[in-house]
Amino acid sequence: MLNFKFALAACVVAFPFAASAAEAADPVCEIDRPVVFAGLDWDSNAFHNSVAQFIAENGYGCETDVIPGSTIPLLNGMARGDIDVTMEIWPDNVTEALAEGMAKKQFVDLGVNFPDATQAWFIPKYLVEGDDAPAKGLKSVSDLPKYKDVFSDPEEPEKGRFYNCIAGWGCEVINSKKLNAYGLLDTYVNFRPGTGAALAAAIESNIRRKKPILFYYWGPTWVMGKVADDLIQLEEPAYNKETWDKLSEETDPSKVTEAVAYPLSAIHVFVNTEFHTTAPKLVEFLTAYETSSNDVSKALAYMQDTGGTTDDAAVEFLKNNEKIWTSWVPADVAERVKSAL
Repeated sequence: MLNFKFALAACVVAFPFAASAAEAADPVCEIDRPVVFAGLDWDSNAFHNSVAQFIAENGYGCETDVIPGSTIPLLNGMARGDIDVTMEIWPDNVTEALAEGMAKKQFVDLGVNFPDATQAWFIPKYLVEGDDAPAKGLKSVSDLPKYKDVFSDPEEPEKGRFYNCIAGWGCEVINSKKLNAYGLLDTYVNFRPGTGAALAAAIESNIRRKKPILFYYWGPTWVMGKVADDLIQLEEPAYNKETWDKLSEETDPSKVTEAVAYPLSAIHVFVNTEFHTTAPKLVEFLTAYETSSNDVSKALAYMQDTGGTTDDAAVEFLKNNEKIWTSWVPADVAERVKSAL
């Protein structure tokens, strides 16, 4: 009889813990439909979707879905409630649409995803480091005329070559204005590769062979994920909004006489207002979600090197950056995500 009582007591004591374990193992999503993400048409956003979806599905027991499209249509979709979450909003690019949606209380800004989206002019470190470096002393765009021979253009050898964006891209227009403002058109060719792939290939190839190259690029991208550690960003006059606005608005590059560095952009996570109200646990997770441009660039480089998908890159990121993502979620959610990995 005594043994029976102890066994019964043990069952009574153990039962609540067993129930809690079962509950932890099988979470119930706080909304009874799929969480819908904005499928913006670039890889870094797709990567963030994959990371957030993996955590939402395996940590919170939710189903997820993605609606593909471009920025403004999907922002309108979030305003209507068709989309719950947008992982990459670039506020400088959609100022008016954001202001309108926020004024109408159609969506909520959950804060920064990554604070350091970068655009700049770069050169490789090996050109300036070491006593016999060919461009030793090159630090700023104002120094470039002295080093034009280092970056000699194959078609116009008396000038250096600056690798700009693709003709027609917004960055190509801005860089062309900067070249004029910095007085570099007498000493440098404004070279525009035919495609984005050609520009990326030129950067990767020259750096791999330790050849001279002067170029514009941006991050997060797979290119920066592979070569950022080998680069130096050239100094420019500090960003100033008034000067930048004049630079951006002038349609004739030859009339631009003053330029500044690109602004450093902070990229935000936004959610639909109804979702913000009905899914507080997921909102808490998405509010805490924060990465860096370097994190994303390395994930994109992993995809480039392996031929993997954004889902593959998300798993690789979660496996190798536990300290980062476990700070976004409660301990029980983290344990379920680890088990799924």
